[in-house]
Amino acid sequence: MNRTSPLSTTDTATATAAPTVDALIEAVLAGEQGPIPSELVATSVFWIHHGTRLAGGDTTYLNQYVLVRLGASFGGCAFEAGEIDPSICRDSSGTPLDVLLREAPRPLRIAALDAYLSETRPHREAAEAGDAEPIALPTGTPEVRAKARDAAIAGLLDIEEGAKVGLIGVVNPLVAAIRERGGEPLPCDFNLKATQWGDPVTADMHEVLESAEAVVATGMTLSNGSFDTILERCRSRGVPLIVYAQTGSAVARAFLGSGVTALSAEPFPFSQFSAEETILYRYRTVGGA
Repeated sequence: MNRTSPLSTTDTATATAAPTVDALIEAVLAGEQGPIPSELVATSVFWIHHGTRLAGGDTTYLNQYVLVRLGASFGGCAFEAGEIDPSICRDSSGTPLDVLLREAPRPLRIAALDAYLSETRPHREAAEAGDAEPIALPTGTPEVRAKARDAAIAGLLDIEEGAKVGLIGVVNPLVAAIRERGGEPLPCDFNLKATQWGDPVTADMHEVLESAEAVVATGMTLSNGSFDTILERCRSRGVPLIVYAQTGSAVARAFLGSGVTALSAEPFPFSQFSAEETILYRYRTVGGA
């Protein structure tokens, strides 16, 4: 993957920066980010459960997503098994967006927020304005597409040889991609004990945040509530924070320049749901990651 010069995201970050996710939701509800949510309706809410085991690996990834359709945009959020169930589709489809933002379970709140921010400014429009770099993931097998996606994410890292890179939310191809860029991964995940190569995976996020020289975190941290902690710690330590987001890709974008230094944003439909070419969008603050 060819590196490009850093792309300015100053306008986007200034327009939407907030200290926490809840503060961002309150700003949206107050109409500070665009249309008043009470005037908008979540046309569709849907739930996806799928499993993946990549060739050569011994890990089966089990993922659940809740998604919100708002106008021409989708918002998505992964969640832990059992956190919500498919009945949420029946109960929430057709609900005013402000109700979801105020009252829904956290994963659905994040999906609704993501849909709103995606509709306000789609990633494709950010790319047309020069604020995001579109990356085409090639047609192919899950392994081919996962490798291309994780190489694009790792391409946002600007690190010295041997730098310790905290990886919060472990995907084995991304561990490999970090190593290929000369980094030493510090993997952290609630659901894995070891990487494909036997590296121990800690469940202690704070341990990783204290020792990492750069942090790569999944959008799932928006769902489980750990994003604000990661954001604050990286800000206070002056550590680059790269977010790779299917979950809440437009939500994470709102923190560019306010703790997030780079973002790989993959809007729905996600790469694992298609064998055809799809686009992810890379953002960098001025100066890169």
